[in-house]
Amino acid sequence: MCTIMMRDMVRNAASPVRWPDLSPRVRELFRRAAEIALNPSAEWIERLHAAALGGERMRAVTEDPVLEAATRRANLANLLHWAAANVHNPGRRVPANVSNEVLEAARDLVRRGLDESGLDAYRTAQSVAWRRWMEICFDLTRDPAELHALLDVSALSIATFVEDTINAVSERMRDERAELRRGTHAERRAVVTLLLEGAPISRARAEAQLGYGLTGPHTALILWSTATTASDQLGAAADAVMRASGAAHRLTVVASAASLWVWLPVGTAPGVDELTDALAALPDIRVALGRPGPNVEGFRRSHLDAAATQRMLTRLTSPRQVARYEDVQLVALLTAEPSQADEFLTATLGDLCHADPDTQETVATYVREQCNTTRTAERLYTHRNTVLRRLARADELLPRPLAENVVDVAAALEVLRWRGMR
Repeated sequence: MCTIMMRDMVRNAASPVRWPDLSPRVRELFRRAAEIALNPSAEWIERLHAAALGGERMRAVTEDPVLEAATRRANLANLLHWAAANVHNPGRRVPANVSNEVLEAARDLVRRGLDESGLDAYRTAQSVAWRRWMEICFDLTRDPAELHALLDVSALSIATFVEDTINAVSERMRDERAELRRGTHAERRAVVTLLLEGAPISRARAEAQLGYGLTGPHTALILWSTATTASDQLGAAADAVMRASGAAHRLTVVASAASLWVWLPVGTAPGVDELTDALAALPDIRVALGRPGPNVEGFRRSHLDAAATQRMLTRLTSPRQVARYEDVQLVALLTAEPSQADEFLTATLGDLCHADPDTQETVATYVREQCNTTRTAERLYTHRNTVLRRLARADELLPRPLAENVVDVAAALEVLRWRGMR
């Protein structure tokens, strides 16, 4: 019934209908409901995102951390835009949302070569928001006449706003697509896509269009911004990375408004500490590095490594600014399915998951030092007896003694080392 009503409202919104007049009482109810909607709980926002990003049509979005983050920001921006408009002018037609968050998400879709199907998230989010809106309305009044008037205009308002926004964003996407066709970005992106997919394109032709040699070593990086709006510091970060690597030039592809794909003609990737120091003035920038590799296959594989590293950092909400694939390969495999990763941590570490950092680090170092307490104490610059006390404490917290489960405990602690706070 709800779906049919919303569909009818969308159909009506596309035609020039007279907007309903509301009584002062219903307008006041609308305003109060909008004020509540302006302050959604974090749990409800996550439900909104989960629904909006679900489904096969959104797979291309959810597999790209930058696209997913941009879509999340756009969905929340749409909700807050509609609610704020109804606080100021309850029940009236809300203008399309063409804010920076929404337009940047649309530009990212175009730059990834995706079409308007990525806007499906707006319609899916609409149905989730509608259910929450009905809960709010029923909490404010149980009068049948008031509810009828309030829900009737609400359905029209939400459906019209979503369709107006999708139409406006689709138009901007067409403009962006046309702009890209006029520049060199589209050509460069198309050639890189062919190389990454292993399509039959000659090396000479690819090099001519990219202005980048494909013989010799390559190290691929993905740089992206975690700021709520696109960062203007990506170019500066790419320069800093290039200097730290000792490369004389680089290939750069603008992957989205908030991310760059970069290739450096070097066979040794710069160290994590070195890059972290080079990016100290750019705290919103994150960098994922692939393994160096030679020729076209190295060009391709190194980028796929970097993409896997980026997905892992995003999936784990890791606080690390820089990560190399060779350092996170095991963790990336273990955490490919987040719910199973959480189960593995709980089953393997038990209460050690929540132990103090000194105890966790002592166990991890003890394993790396091949279960030698003397070398562990030397590595940690502490007394051997302190190491023994911490190991004994760890055994009390672990579901199984460390000596019986060394490999699994070490792997689980490595996941914790990369994971952000939960």
